[in-house]
Amino acid sequence: MAFKKDTIVGTMIFTVTLCLLCSFMITGTAELLKERKLVKKRDELQRYVLMAADVDMSGDKDFREIFKTSVVPMLVELDTGVVSTEGNVMDFDDRMAAINPETSIKPKKDTARIKSRANQVRVFKILDDKGELASLVVPVYGKGLWSMLYGFVAVKSDMNTIGNLVIYEHGETPGIGDFLNDPEWTDKFRDKQIFDEKGKVAIKVVKGGAKEGDIHGIDAVSGATMTGRGVQRSIQFWFGNEGYQTFLNKLKASEV
Repeated sequence: MAFKKDTIVGTMIFTVTLCLLCSFMITGTAELLKERKLVKKRDELQRYVLMAADVDMSGDKDFREIFKTSVVPMLVELDTGVVSTEGNVMDFDDRMAAINPETSIKPKKDTARIKSRANQVRVFKILDDKGELASLVVPVYGKGLWSMLYGFVAVKSDMNTIGNLVIYEHGETPGIGDFLNDPEWTDKFRDKQIFDEKGKVAIKVVKGGAKEGDIHGIDAVSGATMTGRGVQRSIQFWFGNEGYQTFLNKLKASEV
């Protein structure tokens, strides 16, 4: 029997077919865009980690290959310091984990003003040419004056000396908060000691300027004290006992 598209049945069949075709196209496009978004997110993450680790990415070097050979991503249980082997570490959604009540907790002492902290956090071992630990890159974040500040801190193999600080996202006042991305200020964190001789987090941003020889102090920026203090509190929280301290102790004892 010939198909008559001008009939009611024919019109319904055509409409349903068109709707199915459009839905398949939209679903396919959404999946393609989702994968592209994941690739872009992975690329940005790799670049920021390598940047924090001071890895040379100039010239014709492929940062993805550099990352593959020089970086070991790990998913760490913060309360125990145990490294998890489940799932794809690179696609771990850290921000979603931090707001999901099933995968996060409320800090007992929320100095960074983050409200909730993920149970697991992604960290990165940086290896030297001999395959030995050169540094550890860890994410830090906390509240500035107006916004959350997101960054990475690279810690040298002694698990105490800061190698570098990279702030890659914030919403502070334009012009005033620009110093967060200025190497002239972030370089002041290089070679500063996070912990004092008693093992207490001692890093601090000093209003009016740190004293000469202060191994824990970084000069604050005039007019942006609260933003600088947000960076200080972020580092203090994440390197404290509710952050990476248990894991760092295991790493120093070569248990990881």
